Amino acid sequence: MDSNLEKQITEQGMSLEKVKEQLKNFKEGFPFLPIVEAATIGNGIKVLTESEISDFQDTYPAKTDTKKIIKFVPASGAASRMFKDLFSFLEGDGDISKSSFVQKFIQNIDRFAFYDDLDNSLKEAGSSLSKALSSQQYQLIISHLLNDNGLGYGQLPKGLLKFHHYADHDRTPTYEHFIEGVMYALGAENTVRLHFTVSPEHEEKFKAEVALVKPKLEKEYGVKFDVSYSQQKKSTDTIAVDMDNQPFFEDDGSILFRPAGHGALLENLNEIDGDIIFIKNIDNVVPDRLKNTTRDYKIAIGGLLLEIQEKVFDALKRLETDNKPSTIKIGEKVITEVLEGKLPDGYASLSDKEKADYLISKLNRPIRVCGMVKNTGEPGGGPFWVKEDDGSLSLQIAETAQIDLSDLKQKEILQASTHFNPVDLVCATKNYKGEKFNLLAYRDLRTGFITEKSKSGRDLKAQELPGLWNGSMADWNTVFVEVPLITFNPVKTVNDLLRDEHQG
Repeated sequence: MDSNLEKQITEQGMSLEKVKEQLKNFKEGFPFLPIVEAATIGNGIKVLTESEISDFQDTYPAKTDTKKIIKFVPASGAASRMFKDLFSFLEGDGDISKSSFVQKFIQNIDRFAFYDDLDNSLKEAGSSLSKALSSQQYQLIISHLLNDNGLGYGQLPKGLLKFHHYADHDRTPTYEHFIEGVMYALGAENTVRLHFTVSPEHEEKFKAEVALVKPKLEKEYGVKFDVSYSQQKKSTDTIAVDMDNQPFFEDDGSILFRPAGHGALLENLNEIDGDIIFIKNIDNVVPDRLKNTTRDYKIAIGGLLLEIQEKVFDALKRLETDNKPSTIKIGEKVITEVLEGKLPDGYASLSDKEKADYLISKLNRPIRVCGMVKNTGEPGGGPFWVKEDDGSLSLQIAETAQIDLSDLKQKEILQASTHFNPVDLVCATKNYKGEKFNLLAYRDLRTGFITEKSKSGRDLKAQELPGLWNGSMADWNTVFVEVPLITFNPVKTVNDLLRDEHQG
């Protein structure tokens, strides 16, 4: 590798070894995940009873009033994909009859929370929404929504767009996450701690939004908010290659590095110091009238996490001091019943000391409880039983791209999957001694992705790190719980905001 390439790599904050490994991955590819069967209700997915959910409502607040709870919200993604059809319309001839998507948007424009802002933007330009609609100036309306001469929504992140309309105000997803935080993430020192991962160009705008929301809600709810931010590190980017697996050079001679997907946020998560960490995407929010179900199930999975953690910690403390058969039996029970794991075939032939060591190695890991919703055709990772190198089975979330669809049996297992992951997680990232785990040690680097993209009209291959809730958490102790579909309401396109779940 010549000195110019090395210089560019080190300026990116990356090591030469890491880039060489990435280039090797492009050439050799990633292995498929060895799924054994789909996790289903009664076989890897728990269903909480009404009495269990009710019990957690009582026990969770008492167990968390001294704990540092953090709501970790990935919020760096731009909203440009939400407006893909509107951008296409702007570039066209203005004939609205060619796009049913744009027709729906225009016909329902008064139902969007940004309606008044858009009207004011047009008035400042000497028009108004009513005038533009009556004269069929649809491109003018959409340009004022998307471009910097208006609201600039096409360049903003989702977290700063107005999603929901209320009688006396409108709310962004960021605002809604503050309200959710009060409902289930109030912890030590009467404080709700929110952490947003943002892109560098948007951090000041997030801070401006928070400056408007925070004082108002602190006064209204009588709590304190501690808000922090982090950015996806350049050092987590991956090198892009051409179709011959050679580094992709831009027109100016520089190497192209690309963001490596949400798996890059593992580094951000690893720096969070919290007793309980909830993870939920920025766009998965609903108006107040629908929040109670989300609150109930967040408290339930949080309470379940603490219950599991207590049993895991008790077993580890016992195993640390002795390896009597009775102590080993407790550890085995936690793995097979509490965590619903499956021990490897050769486990029974181990000595008591070997069994104790094995149980400690399996139990002393980060823990997560993941909400799972019934599969209704939405894209997203599914829950599966996966065979580990030691022969044991573990619960993991797998994307379709990780599964060998050319293998008929693997394809059948995928098709038998009944649930998918809506990014609804609660995590415990400290061990039984109160020390933080190094989360980077519990990912499976073999679970990355290679995708085909293009830049300046040229084809290229890009590489993503193991997904944050996929391979990045492959070696965590995982429990899946069914949650209602109403708790999953992502906004992929602007017209999704017209769904009843996003109307006030």
